[in-house]
Amino acid sequence: MTVRVAIVMGSASDRPTMEAAVTTLRELGVEAEVKVLSAHRTPDALREWVRGLEPGGVRVVIAAAGGAAHLAGAVAAHTTLPVIGVPLDTPNAVGGGLDALLSTVQMPRGIPVATVAVGEPGAANAGILAAQILATSDADLAKRVRAHREAMAEKILRG
Repeated sequence: MTVRVAIVMGSASDRPTMEAAVTTLRELGVEAEVKVLSAHRTPDALREWVRGLEPGGVRVVIAAAGGAAHLAGAVAAHTTLPVIGVPLDTPNAVGGGLDALLSTVQMPRGIPVATVAVGEPGAANAGILAAQILATSDADLAKRVRAHREAMAEKILRG
């Protein structure tokens, strides 16, 4: 299976939260690459990694970070691939991750980052959104995304 989604997080401590994105993508039959890189501590390695994504077949990037949360923006600055930002609530966070949310969503005109909710719900939604983006040109994936949505509805209806 070809890797079509790349997931990057600013710290290894973010892995438990971002496992929701990995699991969601796996359930939908989408292969993902996972990497730990920092916008501030490893900027050169981040830039080189991002530049290799599109030639390698990646079509969507999910970037998760807390605090200053510049990772998604740094990724978006180096690619025209869709970037989905997942703000994280970290130990030094302000307002339960509000600082990361605002840092992720407030991008300058011309460098968009789609931003989802803070934390694990956002990570799961980032996986779904990445699959929905890919599904615009993949009919089989579109069917799986619809089935996933229907299964969630059925679970609610069954109580």
